Amino acid sequence: MKNPSAGQWREWLRSPVTLHVVGVVLLSVAVLYLGVRLGVDWSATDSNASHELESKQMDLKALTLQTSALRGLDKKVNASRAQIASFYADRIPSRYSAIATRIGELQVASGVQLSRVQYAQGPPGTDLTEITMDAGISGAYPQIMRFVNGLERDKTFFVIRAMALTGQQGGLVNLRLRFSTWMRAADAASSGIATPQEKQTQDSAPAAPHQEGE
Repeated sequence: MKNPSAGQWREWLRSPVTLHVVGVVLLSVAVLYLGVRLGVDWSATDSNASHELESKQMDLKALTLQTSALRGLDKKVNASRAQIASFYADRIPSRYSAIATRIGELQVASGVQLSRVQYAQGPPGTDLTEITMDAGISGAYPQIMRFVNGLERDKTFFVIRAMALTGQQGGLVNLRLRFSTWMRAADAASSGIATPQEKQTQDSAPAAPHQEGE
């Protein structure tokens, strides 16, 4: 069989059939390339989407845990306000006379003797003002302990600040006791009792000049 001549090759290459075959081959190669590229891109996109979805799910779980403590917060706030209002109504005296009455009742119940009770009003707070009492107590040791325990357990809110033994004779003990309670700032302000700052201002104020003939 003779090899095709150069002229026959040129005629074959120029043939419409040859051009059609070459076009089909090139088109097939292009389609195969695009198919492979699409598969690779789809796989990468699907992997990224999965990672992003997992990340979003983790963020959602973390946000759910963070906000779980806030569920029912309005009910908790209302309950706390009710408890505070009940505490103020039941355990915070509204007048100095209420404090003095309760101390007198504890004195009678324990059997001690109060030689003096001095009141000092602290600076006004946002809601409450501290009222400090300095008292001299005498009695038998069991009586004094009953009085102290009565203060600590009383419905009126008392806090023991300091205790100091000032003397002992026979079976009687003399004790200096300092303790505090609180009043609403408005009630304390209307009581007429001066705060330490007000007392200092009053003490340091110059005396009014003496008018001749007075």
